[in-house]
Amino acid sequence: MAATSTVLVTAPRACQSIDSYRAAFEPRGWRLVLHPPVERHDEEALLPLVTDADALICGDDQVTDRVLAVAPRLKIIAKWGTGIDSIDLDAARRRGVVVANTPDAFSAPVADSVLAYLLLFARRPDAMTADVRAGRWHRLPLVALNELTLGIVGFGNIGRAVACRAAAFGMSLLAHDRCSIEDEAARYGARVTTLEELLASSDCVTLHANSRPDNRHLINKAALALMKPTAILVNTARGALVDEQALISALVTGRLAGAALDVFDDEPLSPGSPLTTLPNVYLAPHNSNSSPAAAARVHANTIGHVVRVLDTSTS
Repeated sequence: MAATSTVLVTAPRACQSIDSYRAAFEPRGWRLVLHPPVERHDEEALLPLVTDADALICGDDQVTDRVLAVAPRLKIIAKWGTGIDSIDLDAARRRGVVVANTPDAFSAPVADSVLAYLLLFARRPDAMTADVRAGRWHRLPLVALNELTLGIVGFGNIGRAVACRAAAFGMSLLAHDRCSIEDEAARYGARVTTLEELLASSDCVTLHANSRPDNRHLINKAALALMKPTAILVNTARGALVDEQALISALVTGRLAGAALDVFDDEPLSPGSPLTTLPNVYLAPHNSNSSPAAAARVHANTIGHVVRVLDTSTS
């Protein structure tokens, strides 16, 4: 059976480093199938791909109950990365399919990205560089991070990594999570509060919550109305957490001072999105987790998960 096992790879980052997967799988006689990588495969795209797969290495693909139903040989879903909110865990459990990921894989690079955005808004080096290059000697009004309050929505591994860095800059910290986080928050000097108070009191809000159905558009028109007009929003978590149309309206009308977005409801972001034209927005292609060391760790863990499960099933 080992000679006929099929490993389907749809995760873009895995496809880009496929030689390491070949080196691990092909000596075992396993067939490696790559699908032309896109950012996310929806349910319809996955249905014809998974029928013969014994293992699936996926990114943020929509692995639903319907997808699992047409994959009778599937033994493991190895998520390349951390978030598994796009996988129907209950359906996988019912079918005996193992779901594995790499927890805490990207906390450091994502937290670094958040602090980079905070510094860009506070210290504005890009705007001043553009001014000087254009011959303008214009001293912009700036602010130090220790003069600001940072609200962290979602206080898991990444939220805590952000808190650690922000505390080192002397920022006042507010934290909100659906789980009990009093002990963890106290460790970083963060005060636990309601989402409403966090939004109203923060100069900067950074999102690190999971993309569960009840979190969809957590930051909507009503939530944005609570925020200070001088505040900024940073989202390096999931695009579905933010109502993009409400955010665009807030940014255009001055209801919100700025935003930094690494993730979007639909990826890649459409070139026609109004977000691409707004001067008070920083945009990135779902890349805040970029780090050679972190990626190497995820590759190794993903390969290890597949080998462990398929080797066990064929022994």
